[in-house]
Amino acid sequence: MASSGKVGGAPPPRIVIEDVMPQVAAGRFPVKRVVGEPVDVRATVYADGHDVLHTVLSHRPPDARRWVDVPMGATNPGLDLWEARFVPLVEGVHRFRVVAWIDGFGSWQQATLRKLEAGVDITSDLLAGAALLEEAGERAPTRQQPAYREAAARLRAGDTIDLTDPGGDDRPSAGMLYRRVLRLSEATVGETVEVLVEWERALFSAWYELFPRSWSTDPQWRPHGTLRDVTARLGYVAELGFDVLYLAPIHPIGTSFRKGRNNTETCGPDDPGSPWAIGGPAGGHTAIHPELGTIDDFRELVEAAAGNGIDVALDLAFQCSPDHPWVTEHPEWFRHRPDGTIQYAENPPKAYQDIYPLDFDTPAWRSLWEALRDVVRFWLDQGVRIFRVDNPHTKPFAFWEWLITDVRATHPRTIFLSEAFTRPRPMHRLAQLGFTQSYTYFTWRVSKAELTEYFTELASPPSVDQLRPNAWPNTPDILPWHLQDAPREMNALRVFLAATLSPSYGIYGPAFELADNRPAGNGKEEYLDSEKYEIRRWDLDDPGSIRPLIAALNRARRDQAALRTLRTLRFHDVSNDLMLVYSKTPHGGPIPDPADPASNAVLCVANLDARSTQVGMVTLDLASLGIDPSRPFEAHDLLTGERFEWGPSNYVELHPGHRPGHLLRISQT
Repeated sequence: MASSGKVGGAPPPRIVIEDVMPQVAAGRFPVKRVVGEPVDVRATVYADGHDVLHTVLSHRPPDARRWVDVPMGATNPGLDLWEARFVPLVEGVHRFRVVAWIDGFGSWQQATLRKLEAGVDITSDLLAGAALLEEAGERAPTRQQPAYREAAARLRAGDTIDLTDPGGDDRPSAGMLYRRVLRLSEATVGETVEVLVEWERALFSAWYELFPRSWSTDPQWRPHGTLRDVTARLGYVAELGFDVLYLAPIHPIGTSFRKGRNNTETCGPDDPGSPWAIGGPAGGHTAIHPELGTIDDFRELVEAAAGNGIDVALDLAFQCSPDHPWVTEHPEWFRHRPDGTIQYAENPPKAYQDIYPLDFDTPAWRSLWEALRDVVRFWLDQGVRIFRVDNPHTKPFAFWEWLITDVRATHPRTIFLSEAFTRPRPMHRLAQLGFTQSYTYFTWRVSKAELTEYFTELASPPSVDQLRPNAWPNTPDILPWHLQDAPREMNALRVFLAATLSPSYGIYGPAFELADNRPAGNGKEEYLDSEKYEIRRWDLDDPGSIRPLIAALNRARRDQAALRTLRTLRFHDVSNDLMLVYSKTPHGGPIPDPADPASNAVLCVANLDARSTQVGMVTLDLASLGIDPSRPFEAHDLLTGERFEWGPSNYVELHPGHRPGHLLRISQT
């Protein structure tokens, strides 16, 4: 039967490129990295038959016109797995793709070599190889053509050296010459994947949260602290080693339905109310509570913090008190009950009569979105570039994608921290949509099994390519069960874990370092005498404070590159289930540079029992640490200065009253 249709033209591609990783949501969203953080690309590449493939990782930095090719290696030829790495060196959107060709010369070389080894005459085959090189030479630049002619002449003369010659940097082999002129038009090109590369703060940061109204510097304990008081006490935050100062909302607080101490519905005349009940006669989300100071005071705080290497982060809580100007100016932005009253916030059994949620389903959604975007723009103009976003999972995903994209178009270094203690899928979706970092379930992960399973998940694809964790042992809203009425040693353990497991972490202080662990009772994970509803007086010089430990942890985090990453996290064996052992190496891999202590692996051994001494035998995966198992190595405790000579298996004894764990820099010369 005669065939129909047109005949001729290039045949369909023979090469298959699939399972290209990393990708986020099948390429719908960009992969996340920071400057200097490698992108390890893996793909499955194969073709029919036995031809040799030439496969490259092709990547292009922002605003570049040319693609850079990196040869991919077949890491598992039996499974057709290929891998390569590139390291982004500038911020912005990078792109990569996998490109593969049939390597005509490589295929000829492989087949001819088999004949040679079998004693088969290859005279005709050598002529075929020469023809391949001559054809390739015609496509090469004029100055390179003699090299092709010379290689072809060798084959025609019966010289078989080009069958086995690997070539080198200063002298390309015949196969290398051939691959130089492979044309993209002859290649199979995989899908293009975007990589959003950000500044290091997007991955690595240490947050300190405080309520400015509790930070009065008046020796007589003036009733209400100010922004100027916070500026005067910046040295405390700087000495602790934090690089992000996160302020609870600083806006005017409503008086209608104002909550009293411990969230009671009865408010006394001196009760300051919750800072999250935003808005009053003095203004809304772009105003400052009058008792805290002025916008000039705020700008001075931002400038002074920058001088201490600290960024000021603001709380972005898109909700209003009944006294917010928007309630009367834009009633269409709120949901009304059938009786005409506005629906207040609820999270049964909790009720927040002092807070009105915004109605994102309103027909006037566009003007609402733009007003909220303008709030962010206002604070950007005041020097803020980091925002902690309150309950983003209760607002539309589409809104956040639009807002973050719009803001970053003019302020690409803006960081958004998602406070979404919600189900995993919404948490990850927010990360995909553009949130830089996310709160995590670390707050409730306590046992060895829980911590190992959870952080293995966070450090592995697809999580590690889209969600950057920010581990918090406590928040003003959450005093988890294991901290309730716990000794200071439990706070020491939890900050040790947060600061070393996660590149970013935070604490709500001074409640945390002073171990204010009194619970509200009735099974609630809340503080008694919560600072959310009253002004607290903190003794920052309390001799029982764990601030020396926190300062030492933050110092180690700054000095050790391994603690700035998550993707190299590895857990090691220990004989005691109340102990946890894990390590990290810098981005570049496990091999340290003896001349640079910051490039060494870091090993942590934690005692998960804050009340009792624990002992165990630690068995290390030395290959992951870049250590020669035939020789001892040094383990230098960065918290105490102690030095130990270790090997593959080591006895460890940890008393919580002495330290929560070892933070060891591993070195071998």
